[in-house]
Amino acid sequence: MKGQEYNANETFLATYIYSFFTICLAMSKSKEVVMLVTALSLAIAIIAQGSVFDNTRAMGASLASLASAITHIQNDGKTITGNNPNRPSTPINQQSSSNIIDTSFKNMALQSNSNDPTTQTTNLTSVFKQVENSVVQITAKTPNPNLQVIINGNPLGAQSTRLGSGFVYDKQGHIITNSHVIDGANTADITFIDGNTYTAKVIGKDTSGDIAVLQIIDNFSPENLVPLTIANSSSLQVGQQVIAIGNPFGLSDTMTTGIVSQTGRLIPNPDTGFSIPGGIQTDAPINPGNSGGPLLNTQGQVIGINTAINSATGAFSGIGFAVPSNAIIRELATLTKTGTFNHPWLGIAGGKITPDLAQSAGLPRNYKGVVVGSVQAGSPAEKAGLQGVTQNDSLTTQQIGDIITGADGHPLRSIDDLINYIDLHKSIGDNVGLTVNRHGQIMNLNLVLQARPPSLGNQTAQESILP
Repeated sequence: MKGQEYNANETFLATYIYSFFTICLAMSKSKEVVMLVTALSLAIAIIAQGSVFDNTRAMGASLASLASAITHIQNDGKTITGNNPNRPSTPINQQSSSNIIDTSFKNMALQSNSNDPTTQTTNLTSVFKQVENSVVQITAKTPNPNLQVIINGNPLGAQSTRLGSGFVYDKQGHIITNSHVIDGANTADITFIDGNTYTAKVIGKDTSGDIAVLQIIDNFSPENLVPLTIANSSSLQVGQQVIAIGNPFGLSDTMTTGIVSQTGRLIPNPDTGFSIPGGIQTDAPINPGNSGGPLLNTQGQVIGINTAINSATGAFSGIGFAVPSNAIIRELATLTKTGTFNHPWLGIAGGKITPDLAQSAGLPRNYKGVVVGSVQAGSPAEKAGLQGVTQNDSLTTQQIGDIITGADGHPLRSIDDLINYIDLHKSIGDNVGLTVNRHGQIMNLNLVLQARPPSLGNQTAQESILP
């Protein structure tokens, strides 16, 4: 309303000056009179405008005071989420009234401590307290044929102890871990953070996918079990903060943190010769004993199972891998019901086409696809007529095999794309249409996926195994 009053005053003043000036001109044609009237009019206008400016400055000061008061109330009232209520306001000196207003409101809008390390530490601490009762240490004893203990001439079977991690899935006492943690064992000891230990039975395991489910068989109180929520791992983004909790080197209740380094990685599985698809790569420190423990997001939800590291020494070197949580969701019902999970199988070994190989085959240097190295006997690939690398009669030269460039219309850049597509989006008995380049001729082959065999032994290199 005050702004309207200032405009009305200015309008009235201008009208008054104009009327006075007109009357004077009508009364006299003297130049002196005209100049006198003009000078008086300008003087009156300047004085009036000065009054308006003074009022504007007063209004600016009032708004600045109001902004400071609001900021003070918000801080003292502790109503700003994520800020330090005890942080004093920064005094603003030697600024014009307009700068004071801008700065005050900017301070109110930008009060955020999202990058405050204290806040981040508090969040991580909260996550740990939220999940610490859900993460367990797993101790499994398995037969060790390499150790022979003889007592009174009789051989006594020796055992090896494996230490790993796991987490609570539900109130019924189901524990999720890696298959290799309990490989060869029928039962395992489950130890919680409070020191209580229970016996659990292995009720299901997928050796190829490295997932296992245990069931506590001792008397336990369901109300003491705190299940973890399993999130959708397909929404993970590179750079997203993650948390690993487990028992590295037997050091219980250890928490480490890092980021998602990449998704969709293949995790070689030396126990089967097949690669685990869709792996999550992380720089969160993972060491022996972390296997089977949860990889969490900052809400404390499971996004993966810590499984492997890339290391020449056996210690963490900055690259760790986790089985994605979507694999848990996909397999859990079958594992608990039947004890096993079968993966779809294509039956070839191969790798990504290299620029040199592409040029030798008369293809563009950056041609993309999967070169078929060999085809497994009795596999869907053999039945569909896929061809691998062949040699001439003298065994001196090789002829490149089929190059798979697409699956069901999806382009393939590398072997990873084919493995991930088959294992994550297909089931046993499904049809798959492959687009194949055979010596420059494009053709389409259809095949029906079969169940994957238990293992392939050491027939080919780990990184070359396809489903």
